[in-house]
Amino acid sequence: MDIISHLTRTVSPAVLGDDRSPAKKNLLEQFYAIFAARLADKETYGRFSNENIARDDQGFYDRVWTDGSHRDNISRELAGAHNVDATASRGLVAMAAPLAYHEIKSLAGTTPVPQFLSDNFADYQHHIPAWASAVIPAGMLAAVPAGTRISDTTSMAPLQHKEEESGSFMKALLPIIGLIILGALAWALLRGCQDNPEPVATPVVTEQSAATDEQTVVAADVEPAALHISTGEANTLYACRMNVGDEALQTTVMNAMSSTFGNEADKCRADVDDGFATDMPAAAQLASILPIIKSVPNASMIIKGNEIVVNSADASILDKLVADLQAAAPAMTVRAEGPLDLQGEVDDSLVAADAAIDNLGENPNPRDVARALSIQVVNFELDAALIPEANKPFLDRAATLIQEVPDMELMIIGHTDNQASNAYNMKLSRDRAEAVKEYLISKGVDATKLTTKGMGESDPIADNSTEQGRFRNRRIEFTVYDEAALNNDGVAGTNSTITNNSIDPDLNPLDSNNDDLLPDGDDPSKGTALDPNAQ
Repeated sequence: MDIISHLTRTVSPAVLGDDRSPAKKNLLEQFYAIFAARLADKETYGRFSNENIARDDQGFYDRVWTDGSHRDNISRELAGAHNVDATASRGLVAMAAPLAYHEIKSLAGTTPVPQFLSDNFADYQHHIPAWASAVIPAGMLAAVPAGTRISDTTSMAPLQHKEEESGSFMKALLPIIGLIILGALAWALLRGCQDNPEPVATPVVTEQSAATDEQTVVAADVEPAALHISTGEANTLYACRMNVGDEALQTTVMNAMSSTFGNEADKCRADVDDGFATDMPAAAQLASILPIIKSVPNASMIIKGNEIVVNSADASILDKLVADLQAAAPAMTVRAEGPLDLQGEVDDSLVAADAAIDNLGENPNPRDVARALSIQVVNFELDAALIPEANKPFLDRAATLIQEVPDMELMIIGHTDNQASNAYNMKLSRDRAEAVKEYLISKGVDATKLTTKGMGESDPIADNSTEQGRFRNRRIEFTVYDEAALNNDGVAGTNSTITNNSIDPDLNPLDSNNDDLLPDGDDPSKGTALDPNAQ
């Protein structure tokens, strides 16, 4: 059974999308072999054998290799061997791990996964590089004869078939061809009708045939709808954001939030865009889910796809929170958030942001550009506003993109956690937004296309009671300037969507007076009165 070929055929297209570079394909092939050898270890597999692993659970990779140095070694070595950027390498393997896990379980059938992979080790051992002995079970490579070259899969080009003139070679090849044919027949019997299995997580394809032509309709790939909420003290709603595909789902979620949190639900801000799903698997259980999280102070919850991830500053009640939510939504996967992997979060965000830009296409919508740029995590040093080296390549690309999109003006918004005074955080957030602006200008962006705003700690998207929540709150966001000025977007305490244009354009947060609804750049404490010219 050719496990690696199967994973390459089914998983790799879902991970790579339209990027079919031989280097990344070969990188994934090698990773599949290392991953399979790791899962062959009963102790490793036993840690999550009873979990319902989501196909988009990129944290699963971290649970397979709990040692961060091992994960770094895998990403670094694979990147070096295949001439791929290290950040991209980490992103690829993190995306591939849960998908490959599901396919391997499917191939194993009723056979325990470690036994299945051990029995078929000879099928994939030649893909395992020598350096991987440090990150897979010690006994897995023992069967390889001394001096054997374990892997030679570093070619950047696809494998080429070469014709041989020698008849003796063809005679020697006949027994091998016979074995391949027998193996193919056995495989066909095992997989039933799945002669051409669809790649994991690929869009559904509907074909309509006519007498003269054939039309193929491919469903667009969208992000799962998501709801992020955090609680404060005394059963209050601290922060709330949602990403939904249409206003119908937004209304459903808002109704549930209002029923649980009352007027505090007005803090919820929605990004309504057809790039997100129009359904939420947990929507029907929100009436049961939301009161549970409300009852826990200083807690956070992220509902995305089929998964609910929760966290709390009080570790003693976190297990109960997970259990209660699992009982309320048995069809969902509920888990406690793991420790903050700061470097991993930064690396993953840059991979995701690059992918988002890749998917923009020609003549992109400025709003989609702003959303893509906001994905990156800019992890500034403590009390500093210097652009980290890790972000400069992406910001270089962002500068080129901004120059190419006509008539686009962006506002760069800085945010902090609440670990200092409000006045200090306001200045720090403004300085960091200015640092990003100045860097983009230094790369050729017209200064008139960019404005900045500091929000300090006033617009959290997560709790400030946990390390993970504070990390999410320290962020740089991009938004189309007109939307920021007209929609009240980026201001705490408003229930707004980026498609709502209800605020009078006379309300200008960046002018020199203090008579606007939005906080003024010259005096953030002002801005509580309506502009007298507003209609």
